[in-house]
Amino acid sequence: MNLPVNDIIGNLLLVTGSLFLFSAGLGVLRMPDTYNRIQTGTKATTLGTILVLIGLAFLHPAWTLKLIILIFFVMLTNPVSSHALARAAHTIGIFETDSTVIDQLASTNKGTANNGNDDKAETDEDTLDDNSISKEAAK
Repeated sequence: MNLPVNDIIGNLLLVTGSLFLFSAGLGVLRMPDTYNRIQTGTKATTLGTILVLIGLAFLHPAWTLKLIILIFFVMLTNPVSSHALARAAHTIGIFETDSTVIDQLASTNKGTANNGNDDKAETDEDTLDDNSISKEAAK
């Protein structure tokens, strides 16, 4: 029962890739909000798919060129589709849970909502803060 080294490596890569794909599915079910689900699904499925394709290349060396093309396609499309989904979700107003700390697109969407009048909004907030401080000092 001697297995060639290529078969052992290929099978190990297939099993490892399958575990990453399983963890991606589990992460999509367990994560609290849309953005975490997108991130979990994209990163784990990209790695899992690439490992499975590399494992197939070890098991079937004649398919290697086609599998390399597929790996390139997966590496190109998964992050782009993930980014597009996240931007679309943020644009239509699906916001993150309280446990998510940083929203880097909030200022971009705030600027769009104010039609580029970010300076005016900041000035009004500063005035409000100054008025509340002077009211507290008067008490």
